[in-house]
This record gives sequence, structure tokens and C-alpha cells, in this order.
Amino acid sequence: MELDIMSQVKQKVVVGLGKTGLSCARFLLQQGVPVAVTDNRAQPPGLDHLLMDYPSVTVSIGKFDIDLMMGAEELVVSPGVSLKENAVKKAIDSGVPAIGDIELFCRYLQKNDNGGRIVAITGSNAKSTVTTLVGDMIRQAGYSVIVAGNIGLPVMDVLLSGKTVESDPLTDDSLNVGGADFYVLELSSFQLETTHTLNAFVATILNVSPDHLDRYEGIDDYITAKQRIYNGCDVAVVNADDQKTYPVTVSGADSPKNLVTFSSQQSAGTSTYQCKRVNVDDYIYRDDATVLAINDMALTGGHNVQNALAALTIGNAIGLLDESMANTLRTFLGLAHRCQVIGQIDGVAWINDSKGTNTGATIAALNGLGPQYPAGMVLIAGGVGKGADFSELKDTVKQYVTACVLIGDDAPLIEAALEAVCEIHHADTLDLAVFKSRKLAEIGGAVLLSPACASFDMFAGFEDRGNKFITAVEGGLACG
Repeated sequence: MELDIMSQVKQKVVVGLGKTGLSCARFLLQQGVPVAVTDNRAQPPGLDHLLMDYPSVTVSIGKFDIDLMMGAEELVVSPGVSLKENAVKKAIDSGVPAIGDIELFCRYLQKNDNGGRIVAITGSNAKSTVTTLVGDMIRQAGYSVIVAGNIGLPVMDVLLSGKTVESDPLTDDSLNVGGADFYVLELSSFQLETTHTLNAFVATILNVSPDHLDRYEGIDDYITAKQRIYNGCDVAVVNADDQKTYPVTVSGADSPKNLVTFSSQQSAGTSTYQCKRVNVDDYIYRDDATVLAINDMALTGGHNVQNALAALTIGNAIGLLDESMANTLRTFLGLAHRCQVIGQIDGVAWINDSKGTNTGATIAALNGLGPQYPAGMVLIAGGVGKGADFSELKDTVKQYVTACVLIGDDAPLIEAALEAVCEIHHADTLDLAVFKSRKLAEIGGAVLLSPACASFDMFAGFEDRGNKFITAVEGGLACG
């Protein structure tokens, strides 16, 4: 359906609405840039808001408008739209440039230089936790910071005229974009595909495990997208425990100027921050100086030690002091739906890791939490696997999991991968999965929702899945 006659003037075409597409369209229109919008959905999210503010904007919906795209000066492609989508690919192949919201944001900062520096964070898992933690470290060190991107606040909404962003959610203080010392951006592989001039001050790939293989041709294609975060950066922060996080390009104009590493391994002598055991206690060290006892961290689990090491290394690279960052780690409690302990029922812990949407996240959760529960864990898993190889779970599940309760579309695939190493049960609903898990769990053990899958077969998103899990568990707490 076309709501307006296509302008003959060269214009930017926003491909895909939703939160990101809407933010890009609004920003460009506010700047006086000719804009049109196309989406393959009949009623895309954000359409009503766009037309309310800009009723005369050209909008073509129901299918991607190839003619509109072929005549564009530039495509602004939302991260949910693949560059391999037929209409998009045809336009790109004909010579129409394609960018995304992060590229728009970077261009604006470079044109209107206010001294703010970009800290760019990606990875298969823990992006939001580390992004939020780094933001808190910067804020508590006394600098102004804006945290945005894939974490939930579109970067172009930050730039809209008059937009302010809270500098501290516990106060009424607000911060205009022009005054930010740092922009901490969580970036997805989809966003990085359309980003060409990021040139971050600090950039990191936290970890790499297979994900989104329904969109990428394979793991190498996925890693190539992630690697774009290092282009033109001053400092690359690398996970020495994961070789896939190292920059592929180490020379040339786009290669990182400096490289620093972190490691949770005792023997990683060259890493900026690393773990060391002294007697029976574990500590985080920088060089030969103790930064923090791991038991003093508010977060628990080995995976969160990795997150702390990453955040400390990023903070050190931008000039934060160890003492200040350690204070943040003593109080930072993490985010909802990320290994979130809900409570105890009859001696069994219930943990919500609904954000565990790929096998790597579930492996990290089990490895991080498993040693704390000697009676073993019941794992609730399943959903839409996005082409995942669930056999990757096998060794970790064998080590820590006594039973799996499977839900969702790809439950049969998970069963086939894991039936040799643990007891398998099925549930048609999450409520039933919680009921069965309570019967299976042992005192001193835990029930972990870490699905290793996307949620959209049964839920509106991972938040919806996690909230429904919490509701079901708290019902048990109330009567337990």
C-alpha cells in the first residue's frame, strides 16, 4: 500500500520501521532531509507514530518497494532487515549505498564534534550486562555518559532535538547529548553490517559462539560482521580466552591502534586484568596489584567474572581508576533475565536466564552457576533455535544438568542432541515446565530457565518469556 506519491527528489529510504527505523526517519525528517519509508509488513510497528508527526511522508508498505529503493540516494536499513533480502540486495547491487542507524549516529558525531568518545561493545553474549556495567562505572567515576544502541534506546532517539537522557536513573539529573563525555553503545552483528565509520575509541568483541545462523551463511560470516567493530578503533579490548575475538586485521588504516586483553585464566600473564588464586580465595589483579576479591562482587558466577574483567579492561583503557571501578562491581546487581535468581522453594534455587537465546549463553550460564549447586540443575530449554547446533550443549549439560524440560518448536532437536546425557521431559507450556521442574529438582539444586533459543514461537520476546517464568515460579513461592 502506498500512502503518498513517490518523490522524484533523491532521498534517503528507510527500510524497515520498528523502533530503529522510526528513530532514523524522525531524525532525518527533523533535519530536513528528504525521506521515504518502505516495509514488507502491512502494519509495521511505529507507522501510526510516524504519520502522526509527518503525515505527508512517503510510505510504501505491504512489501519492500524496489522502485523506491532503486531511486534512493541512500538506504537506511533497520537491523531486522537482512542485506540479502531480494529487494535490498538488488538496490545495493545497482550501486545504492546502504547504512544503518549506527552509521548515521557516527556521522552526526563526527560532523558536530563535541569531544564525546564512543565505547563500542558487541559479542554473542553478555553485551547488555557489560554495556550497562561500563556505563555505571563511567557515571560513578564522575563523567557524563549515554548508554544506547541494541540495549533498548535507539541512538537516533538520543540525537533528536531537545532529547535528554538521564545521567543517573536514581536522580532527576538529565543530560543533553551535546554534553556527553562517553557514548557506550551495545552493537549487534546486524547493526555492524551497515556501519562503515564507527572509529570507536574503545571497541570489544566479548565472546563468539554460533548465533543467528538462520540469517548468516555460517559462523565465519557471523564473525566477519562482528569484526567490523574494530575498524578504525583506538583500542581493541580482546578476550584472551576466546581466539575468535581477536582482530583479523592487525595492520592498515582500519586496524586497531592498540590491543589489550583480559583473561579469567590463572596463567594469562600478559593480560591487563586476570584472575589469580591466593590460598583459597580468588582475586582480580592488574599487573601485580589486587583490584578486587571475586567474593566481593555483587554479581556471582564464573561468567560474571568474565564480564567484570571485560568492563575493567574497557574502563582502564578510557582512564578510569581501579578503586572506582571496584566500588561499582561491589554494588552492580546485573540485569533482569540474565541469570537472575528469583528465589528458593523447598531448598531449590530458581534462576531466570531468559536472555540465554543461543547455545553459547546457556553454556556460559551452566558453567558459571553449576558449581554452586552440588545437587545438580534442572534446565528448561527450547524455542526457536535459529539454526543452532544443540550438540554443543552436550558436554556442559552432562556435567551439571540432571534433567531437561523442553518447550517450543525446536524441542525435538534439543532432545535428539541431549537424550544420551540427561533425562528428558517435555511441556506444552512454560507453566507446565515449571510444574515438572519442581518435581524433578533436588534440595541443594537449582532450576534454570536458559532456553538456548529465541522466544517468538510462544512469547512476545525474551522479556515476556522471563516475566511469565517469574510469575509461574512466584506462584510456587507463594504456596511453597
